Amino acid sequence: MSLKIVRFNCCGLDVHKDIIVATIGITDKSTMVTEYFQETFNSFNSDLYRLCDWLSSHQCSEVCMESTGKYWIPVYNVLEEKGFIVCLAHPKYTKAIKGKKTDKKDSKWICDLYKHDLVRDSFIPPRDIRELRDISRYYNKLIGMNSSESNRYQNCLTVSNLGIGSIFTDVNGKSAKRVMEAVLNADDPNKLSDEDILKLVHKSCKKKDQLLDAVRGCRIESDQRFKMIEIQKHKEELDQHITNCFVEMFKRATPFFDQFLHITEIIGLSVLSAILIISEIGVDMTVWQNSRQLCAWAGLTPGNNESANKKKSTRITKAEQFLKPLLVQCALAAIKNPNGYFGIKYRRIKKRRGHKKAIVAIARMMLICIYHMILTGESFNPSDYDELMNPKPRKPRELTIESAVDFLKSSGADIDAIIASLKEAPPDPFVVQS
Repeated sequence: MSLKIVRFNCCGLDVHKDIIVATIGITDKSTMVTEYFQETFNSFNSDLYRLCDWLSSHQCSEVCMESTGKYWIPVYNVLEEKGFIVCLAHPKYTKAIKGKKTDKKDSKWICDLYKHDLVRDSFIPPRDIRELRDISRYYNKLIGMNSSESNRYQNCLTVSNLGIGSIFTDVNGKSAKRVMEAVLNADDPNKLSDEDILKLVHKSCKKKDQLLDAVRGCRIESDQRFKMIEIQKHKEELDQHITNCFVEMFKRATPFFDQFLHITEIIGLSVLSAILIISEIGVDMTVWQNSRQLCAWAGLTPGNNESANKKKSTRITKAEQFLKPLLVQCALAAIKNPNGYFGIKYRRIKKRRGHKKAIVAIARMMLICIYHMILTGESFNPSDYDELMNPKPRKPRELTIESAVDFLKSSGADIDAIIASLKEAPPDPFVVQS
């Protein structure tokens, strides 16, 4: 049985760092015989435009390639600029048979898969969303680097027997920075007077007496002093880069102001969180079949791993390392209000499934709400919102003869037999007969 040919003129690209192997498959509709044309290009810009000219000379407008590291991005950008229809596939969907794997055979294999429509394409947002996404992901990386430096700084304080972390909520706050600056600049921190230390602390500090005990007797070695000074400089530099990225993200998100401001109606979503979410999923929800497909792409749905009618695992899939953690953070913020919509949902699920599964369920609910709000433009109003937030008090059911008879009938009892047995029963001697 032969597979149905969907694309009679298409191309498969095997992309590497330095070379690109292209295979065009042209199928004759009368004989259904495919003729292949192969060519090898390098990854320089001049050859990428030569690739476009070569595709145009064969009247080929549909191209498929696998996502190989970052090497596919310049190829994709040039083909998109020239108006080609590009399908970017995950390597696990285009993997060739072992033992028959060369660059040319890989290119031909991708062409055959695409010809028969056996390749699932990946979600690639428009260019402006991709640019916003690159900056937002860089912003997340800088935030992570800043957190790592804060942890190293805290470790240096612990090793040096400086209990600043037990006194101040934030060791990077103004008061903590003033105290540490004085300690690091002094030749011997133990010679600092109590007044010199206390005047550096804000008057609202409630642990001034304990602060002196935390500083006295500290042992700052030369290596720890060097690390703390360098960490403070690095954090100041990172803070400046983070601010610049923050400003640039808001500039690029201005065309989508209505969309990201609209979804902030959801409890737990700030303006920054809305921008980061839109940078990942875009503003065109028609590219998804439904909200369930979007949740599966975000890695918030149980995986399917069934064999011999046995489900081996239902763990959520490993996908979207940027969107899923962000939605979980938003869900944690949303459940802080125990009387809110998501707070009530969370408590109900947590009783049965635990905290981790409950918080993932809340993250999925939030993503479904975002999908429908962007797609339809409606406000945040779940179908069970009124029922959940304003539950109607239940009226106690009155037990009557009619309700008792109806219950017995619904239970399958023989009413006539029960009545007959009651008539044949002897009279109760303790009941006074009239």
